[in-house]
Amino acid sequence: MSVAFISHSDCGRHDTGWNHPEHVGRLRAITRAMRTDPELLMRLDHREGRHATPEELALAHDAGYIDSVRAMAELGAGRFDADTVVSEGSWDAGTAGAGCVLDGIDLAVAEGRRSFCAVRPPGHHALRDHAMGFCLFGNVAVGAHYARVRHGLGKVLIVDWDVHHGNGTQALVQDTEDIHFVSMHQWPWYPGTGAAADRGPKDSVWNVPMAGGLAAADYVAAFLGAVDAATATWTPDLVLISAGFDSLHGDPLGGFTLEMADVTTLTAAMVDRAGHWCGGRVVSALEGGYAPERVGEAAMAHLRALEG
Repeated sequence: MSVAFISHSDCGRHDTGWNHPEHVGRLRAITRAMRTDPELLMRLDHREGRHATPEELALAHDAGYIDSVRAMAELGAGRFDADTVVSEGSWDAGTAGAGCVLDGIDLAVAEGRRSFCAVRPPGHHALRDHAMGFCLFGNVAVGAHYARVRHGLGKVLIVDWDVHHGNGTQALVQDTEDIHFVSMHQWPWYPGTGAAADRGPKDSVWNVPMAGGLAAADYVAAFLGAVDAATATWTPDLVLISAGFDSLHGDPLGGFTLEMADVTTLTAAMVDRAGHWCGGRVVSALEGGYAPERVGEAAMAHLRALEG
């Protein structure tokens, strides 16, 4: 069964400005990279996702905050913080990014199909009532709650290998005991959260803070060790991946040293585990990654490994 590649043209409408690290060129780099592998391009199931509704976003976010994003976009421009801007197209981009993830979950449940959602803005810093760190809506966190409410998938595992701690994802899921969250991230680094001792109120969080500049094998071993700890006595019905490619060597916003082979290893490990846990149901969504050509190359390695 082919892997679904899910995106939406509206994700390109989030205009952050010419010098912002999180720009539309990140998605365009993925499209360029796909053209270098025509066989993979033909194998993929290409789908345009949908827009998440305000009611779906409210599974994780306050209604007043959701309205504020839409209102700011309708004004044509605005800024939630020093890093997180809003343009006229940001509402459509944000709802499309979350909606692509929800479509991926629908596919996973209906067909057992794995998917990669090439979306922006990213989501794992977005809080319940505030934007943060380039992120407007918690795409993966919304998806986890959606999977439980819409499809009755009681146990959802979220794994996040972005170089930055997924503080927003943790905040949006940590009160739900049967959503387990694993985040490997550089420490100390933005946003300054994610200590190893922080297990969340339900002991459902596994934070893996790591120094920059270590051998790539150290990151891979630490991440997979935490995944195995999070699932030692608990079997997920769905795996969601926050695929942050800023954990690659040379990214301008991180100090990790992963290479394409490590992306393959991490992805293949999650696919293999999901095959034993939940019939292979895996939905991945793009988070960070700010060296566009490297992001494109990593997305291709990720997609090939998702094929299993």
